[in-house]
Amino acid sequence: MTDDHTVSILVVDDDPKVRLLLRRCFEDEGYRVSEVARGMDVVPAIERSEFDLVTLDLTLPDTDGLTVARAIRERSRVPIIMVTGKGDMIDRIIGLEIGADDYIAKPFHLREVLARVRAVLRRAAQASAPVAPAAASSPPERLVALTFEGWTALIERREVRNVDGGVCNLTTAEFGLLEIFLKHPNRVLSRDQIMDLLKGHEWSPLDRSVDNLVARLRKKIETHPDAPKLVKTVRGLGYLFAATVRQAVSDPAERP
Repeated sequence: MTDDHTVSILVVDDDPKVRLLLRRCFEDEGYRVSEVARGMDVVPAIERSEFDLVTLDLTLPDTDGLTVARAIRERSRVPIIMVTGKGDMIDRIIGLEIGADDYIAKPFHLREVLARVRAVLRRAAQASAPVAPAAASSPPERLVALTFEGWTALIERREVRNVDGGVCNLTTAEFGLLEIFLKHPNRVLSRDQIMDLLKGHEWSPLDRSVDNLVARLRKKIETHPDAPKLVKTVRGLGYLFAATVRQAVSDPAERP
């Protein structure tokens, strides 16, 4: 995202008062805003226009907001901030498992909305930022890689490759969790420790949501997620990353 790029946000909510409130809030920040009142109109809107972020109310009159979130994820990596009722804990957890990037609980304060929007946009920009070309007189940058069980993680590029060399698509939160495990191998980490470390990665986890995030990561890096060999549960204590982690330097000539 360049400095002269105008951020475009799609607001999905059936309440016209909420849409107006968010529109004014975002436009005051210089963002461009589009509105959708029905879940069935979200995917066509995304296919017509390129958005930098979607705020998605999970309570829609024509379809389940979680179904809309799944449909978005099947087509786009656009960041999603869910808007939920204060007591909709299960929906929030499911939404994060689907791949939403954050949530806002109603009733919300506009300062919190802007803070979360800025954080998600910042993370998305960092994840998509191109690698600056090396100067002609300088050798290509050599990146530090962490390897485990045939996998390779390039921390600077926030990229993970499997044993076959294919890229494993991890969400911001999933990569943050993996990075924590890679930097603390064979050490039991409590859920509170993991949540504190994740906050350091600019992610605002839900209370008691670490277990769900671990389950998501297992599905992507474990051969048998139901019988994990890498991310092990230590009953009553937390989790342990049971792998030998080695540091290596990637060869620029081998990068895709």
